[in-house]
Amino acid sequence: MSAAQKSRYKRILVKLSGEALMGDDAYGINRDTLNRIVAEIGAVAALGVEVGVVIGGGNIFRGVAGASTGMDRATADYMGMLATVINAMALSDAMRQAGINARVQSALNVEQVIEPYIRGKAIRYLEEGKVVVFAAGTGNPFFTTDTAAALRGSEIGAEVVMKATKVDGVYTADPVKDKSARRYERISFDEAISRNLKVMDATALALCRDQSLPIVVFSIFKEGALRRVVLGESEGTMVHS
Repeated sequence: MSAAQKSRYKRILVKLSGEALMGDDAYGINRDTLNRIVAEIGAVAALGVEVGVVIGGGNIFRGVAGASTGMDRATADYMGMLATVINAMALSDAMRQAGINARVQSALNVEQVIEPYIRGKAIRYLEEGKVVVFAAGTGNPFFTTDTAAALRGSEIGAEVVMKATKVDGVYTADPVKDKSARRYERISFDEAISRNLKVMDATALALCRDQSLPIVVFSIFKEGALRRVVLGESEGTMVHS
């Protein structure tokens, strides 16, 4: 049996936060952390899995934070989208240096540096074995990159959205503040929404539920976690219909 046959999924969408790129830095992109994340993605791509990535921009600018200081919310959100373009370019360049064939597509029109998002072309890239990085969220203000991940995952026919976070799953309470908090192995969308568990924002959760698109929450800082999820091993928390 080949490595590709062993993988549980053929096509996945990884949601990567901008903050994940900071490492221990206060802001920006930590090169060592970036390279380690690229290695995790590369290990999965090497299994023959088709990988799409939606990346956030919180390490550079958060639209919600900008709006809280009095900035127009739509303007702040567009600035946040441009921050995701910077992260996507950095991620793509790191992949290139690691020998991984990657393409970046942007929901905002910045054709001088990145090609626009075209669904059919993105799917063709995936079928050719290229990692596709989706930048600029949905291209619209007032929507998070979580929602962008649910949307792109649905559009490209991903079998699962894998949300890479700082914690290794969804817990009954904040595991940092409450030592008795326990991790869910599986939980339904309705339970996650009714209990207000911080899996994704409500719009993203509702979209994934309506499309029967499961979400796996795992720690990107746990070595090999992404690969273990893809191989169907016990890792993180699955949110399902």
